[in-house]
Amino acid sequence: MTHKKSIQPTYLLSPLALLISSFLSPTILADDNNLEVIEVHGHAQNKHVSLGSSESLLSNLGVDFSAAGGVSNLPILNGLMGDRVKVLVDGADVTAACANHMNPPLSYISANQIMSYKVVAGVSPISAGGDNIAGVISVNSISPQYSQSSELGWHSGYVSAKYSSIDNGTKLGVGARLASDTLSFNYQGSFSDANSYEDGNGNVVLDTLYQAQNHSLTGAIRDEKQQLVIKLTHQKIPYQGFANQYMDMTDITSYGAIAQYKRSFENSELQGQVNWHSVKHEMGFFSKEKTGMMPMKTDSQDISTQLKWRITLDKNSSLLLGQEYYHYRIDDWWPAIEGSAMMGPNDYVNINNGKRERIALFAEYESQINKKLWLNTGVRVERVNTQVDEVQAYNDGMSMMDMGSMSAMTTANNGMAANDFNNADRNKTDTIVDANLLANYQITLYDELQLGLARKNRAPNLYERYSWGVSNMATTMIGWYGDANGYIGNPELDVETANTISATYTKTAKDDTWRVSANMWYTDVNNYIDANIVRSFNSYGLANTSRNILQFSNVDATLYGAKIDVSKSLYQSKPFGEWVVTANITSTRGKRDDTNQPLYQIKPLHTKLTLSQQLGLFENTLSWEWVDTKSRVDFNRLENQTHSYNLVNLSSKATFNALTLSTEVTNLFDEFYELPLGGVSIAALKQNNSAGFTQLAGQGRSFNISASYAF
Repeated sequence: MTHKKSIQPTYLLSPLALLISSFLSPTILADDNNLEVIEVHGHAQNKHVSLGSSESLLSNLGVDFSAAGGVSNLPILNGLMGDRVKVLVDGADVTAACANHMNPPLSYISANQIMSYKVVAGVSPISAGGDNIAGVISVNSISPQYSQSSELGWHSGYVSAKYSSIDNGTKLGVGARLASDTLSFNYQGSFSDANSYEDGNGNVVLDTLYQAQNHSLTGAIRDEKQQLVIKLTHQKIPYQGFANQYMDMTDITSYGAIAQYKRSFENSELQGQVNWHSVKHEMGFFSKEKTGMMPMKTDSQDISTQLKWRITLDKNSSLLLGQEYYHYRIDDWWPAIEGSAMMGPNDYVNINNGKRERIALFAEYESQINKKLWLNTGVRVERVNTQVDEVQAYNDGMSMMDMGSMSAMTTANNGMAANDFNNADRNKTDTIVDANLLANYQITLYDELQLGLARKNRAPNLYERYSWGVSNMATTMIGWYGDANGYIGNPELDVETANTISATYTKTAKDDTWRVSANMWYTDVNNYIDANIVRSFNSYGLANTSRNILQFSNVDATLYGAKIDVSKSLYQSKPFGEWVVTANITSTRGKRDDTNQPLYQIKPLHTKLTLSQQLGLFENTLSWEWVDTKSRVDFNRLENQTHSYNLVNLSSKATFNALTLSTEVTNLFDEFYELPLGGVSIAALKQNNSAGFTQLAGQGRSFNISASYAF
C-alpha cells in the first residue's frame, strides 16, 4: 500500500523545506511498515475560490515571476527563467509562440481550473520532463469524478466572483459536472478584466490593463482497468498590456485538445497521451497608455505524444520506460504598413516555417531500498532538431530612420542580414543526455536527509537561434526580458548543460508542533545562453535613455542558493482557535564565470512571515514580506537597482457549507516599491522620457472581496 501525505502550500509546502522530496513519485510501491512517501504538491482545496492567474498558487511553492502581462508573467526557479523552466499543463508541453513570450504555457489555464499543481526546482526526476535546466512546473486540471449511479446525472458545480480595487478588476469562474459510475463530463470557464493598476503613490502604472477568458470541456469514460479522457480548450485574449515591452498583445485565439489513456495490468501500468494546441497571436497597440503603429503576427502549433510504461519489479521497486515526441511549428511575420518607407513594401518575415522537433527515450528506476532509504535514478536521451526556411526584410535598402551614421548603416542593414541568413545553415540537430540520482534517507522518525544530483540540458529555442534582424527596430522586437534592449539570434548556439547538486535536511518535532527545513543547492551551467553587447543606441538622445543591442551567446555560469523554511503551532484552544506561524528566507546568487558579472533578474534576499488563525468557519491570515535591496545587476542589460521594501497583507475567509466569502487587503500600508524582477517601464518612458528607463512599480493597496458558491 502506498502512503501519501498531501501538504498544503499555505502551511508546510514550501520548496525551501521540501524541494527534493517533491521528486517522490505517487506510484512508488511500499508496504505499510515502510517509510512514508511524501508527494509534495498543492491541492487547490475549494479550488473555485482561486480566480485569475495561477501565480498566487505557485508563489506559495517558491516560484518567482518576471513581470509581463496581467496573466502572462514568466516563472523563475532558482534564478533561471524563460524556457529553462519546463511548464506542463495537463502533461502537455506548450511553447510560447511569441518573440516576447507573451503567451507562456501558464497563461492558458486559470487558477479556478487547476485541480493540483507541483513544482520541482533544480534536480527533477527524468520522467518529470526534459529540455530544461531549472526544473519543472506541472499544473493539472484533468481529474475525472464519478458518481455511484449507473445513470448520467448532475454531479456538482460552482460559481465564483472576485473584485479588486487597485485595478477595478473583476474575475469570474464557473464549473459544472455531470457523472455516472463510468462517465464524467466537466466544463470549466473563467473571465478576467482589469484596468491598469496604481502604485503605492497613487499613480497609474501604465499599460497593465488586460482582458482574458479560458474555457475547457472534459469527458472521461472508464471501466475497472482503463480510463480514456479527452479535453478540449479555448482561450481568447482581446488585449493585454505589456508595460515593459515595446509592443502589446492585441489578440490571441487558441484551441487545444488532449487525449489521455491509462490501462492497468497485473504487474504494470500503461499511460499514453496525445496533445494538439494551435495559437493565432497578434501584437500591436490598443491603448492611449502606449501608442504606436506596427502589427506583428504569429501562427503556431504544438503536437506531442507521450507513452509511459511502469513495470512493477517487486513490492518495493519499479521501472518506468518512456518515449516522447514533440513537434512545434511557427510562422512569425510583421505585415507591411502602407505608405511606410521603413516598414514596407514587403512583409517582414521573422521566422518562416520554423520547426522544433524533439524525440526522447528515457528509463527511470525507483525503489524503497529499506525502511529508511528511497532511491530514484534515470537516464533520458533526446534528439532536438531546429530549422527555418528563408526570410525577408521589409525592403532591401537601409532605413535612415533606424540608423544614425554610415557605419551603423553598414552593420545594421536588415536586407543584407536576411541575405546572409538565407545563405547560412539553418538546420541544427543536437543530441543530449540527462541523468539524475535522488535519495531520501530517514535518519530517525523526525530527521530526514534528501540529496540530489542531476545533469540536465536545454537546446536553444527558435528565437535564440534564428532572430536574424540587426536594426534597432527589429532587434527590440525580440526578447522576453522586459529590459528594453534589442536581441540578435545566433545559429551557432550550443546546448545549455547544467550540473546541479542539492541537499535538504528536515527536522520535525515529536509532537508535530513545529518543523524546520534547510535546503542548499549549487548549479554549474556550461554554455549558458546569455547575451553580449554588439552596440548601443539612444532613441531619445538623453543621458538616461541609452540601450544596448545584444547577441545571444554561450558563456559558462554559476548559480547557488540557500533556503530555510519554518513552521510552528503557537496556540490552540476552543475559544481562540488554532494559531500557526510560518517563516521562510531565500537567498539566490548567479554570475557569469568569465566576468563575474551577476546574471539578469536574480531576486535579492527575501523573507516572508505568516501568522494564521483557524477558528471554526473562519480562517484569518496576516503576512509580512521583506525584499532586500537589489544591488547585484546585469550591466550588459543595463538592469536597474531597486530599493528594499516591506509588504503587509491581511485576509479573512469564512466557509458556510457551500458558500465561501473572502476579504483581503494587499499592501496594507500602501507602500511604493519597484519590482526587482519587473524590468523597465517602456510605457512610462513613451509618456515622459525625462526620467529615462524607470523600473516597473508594484501594486499599491488593494481591497479585494470574493464569493464562491458550490452546488
